Amino acid sequence: MPCTRQELETRERQTLAPYAQFSADSRGRKYPEPPPDWRTQYQRDRDRVIHSRAFRRLEYKTQVFLNGTGDHFRTRLTHTIEVAAIARNIARALQLNEDLAETIALAHDLGHPPFGHKGERVLNRLMAADGGFEHNHHSLRLVEELEQKYPAFPGLNLTWEVREGLAKHHTYYDHPDQRGGFSAKCSSLEAQVADIADEITYYSHDLDDGLESNLLDEAVLEREVRIWHDAADTVRQTEGVLPDECRRYFTIRCLIDSQVRDVVETAERLIRHSGIGSADDARVQPMTLVQYSARRGELNLELRDFLYANLYYNPQVHEPNERAVHWLEELFEFYLEHPDQLGEQSRKRVETVGLKRAVCDYLAGMTDRYVALEHQRWSKPPKPPAAV
Repeated sequence: MPCTRQELETRERQTLAPYAQFSADSRGRKYPEPPPDWRTQYQRDRDRVIHSRAFRRLEYKTQVFLNGTGDHFRTRLTHTIEVAAIARNIARALQLNEDLAETIALAHDLGHPPFGHKGERVLNRLMAADGGFEHNHHSLRLVEELEQKYPAFPGLNLTWEVREGLAKHHTYYDHPDQRGGFSAKCSSLEAQVADIADEITYYSHDLDDGLESNLLDEAVLEREVRIWHDAADTVRQTEGVLPDECRRYFTIRCLIDSQVRDVVETAERLIRHSGIGSADDARVQPMTLVQYSARRGELNLELRDFLYANLYYNPQVHEPNERAVHWLEELFEFYLEHPDQLGEQSRKRVETVGLKRAVCDYLAGMTDRYVALEHQRWSKPPKPPAAV
């Protein structure tokens, strides 16, 4: 006999901590639907995210290096998969709901526009007088209205808990404003896990990509970044002399492991001292409970400052991105002047959300390469008429 949803929910009650977010306790969906037969509500949400068009587009969106500049550099999609894997590991260790943490992790960057945070800043500036643009809010809009897959409702109709995690996604890079309908001080512990998994992932893979591109140097890292020095020292003591590629990979692996261990041990201690007994108890705490230790937080600030100085604003990274986001600006003006050239769905939405928002949404949904193609297409001068 197939394993039913009710049996899966019973397993959660038996194996998860009392402060985990149980699937059976979900606040539900905006549009009522019959429950799934062989999946929990959050497993259904995970599958809906993975099958969305927005998720597929992440494959061709920039993480740090412009998409297409190297075979081994992360894209927004590979970053997302790595976040989901780390989120599951942390959630499992803390006896939280892995499916919910994974789903939030998989959906957390759906709203990112082309060209990463630089693209986001450009769209926010262009929309400053019309509500701005923030990728976490856009992730919500994608799953609530922009994805068009179901006949009975707009969006993906995800559970309240997943949408809460998107509305409150918060890292050093992401500070979304308060979104109506999610008024609690904190989000679920599972959403907090997804947030910190995002930080762990981009710290580690940005180091990896920086070394792969030869823009970062191991000797300088070991001299100036304590977190790298500690991981490299661990590798030397446990593994001895390794080939260059293997040494770099294993050092980053040790760095990730130390980050995860620090978070699990710190969160377990804070949760125990807080005395919480339910998922909603976690939401009303004065601070998040899934976080780094004070020392690890200090070390991460040191790493972050190093990456800004040596990678993110390195001319080989910064200047191509600046040129690329200029294409966004020019396409924004082009579509305002030629709304008939928008995609069909965007043209239909002009009457309900206005032309500028429809143009912004259309651009935000593009991949890096599609922006390049559209810019090339519309910036070419018209061909002269054929001679008669």
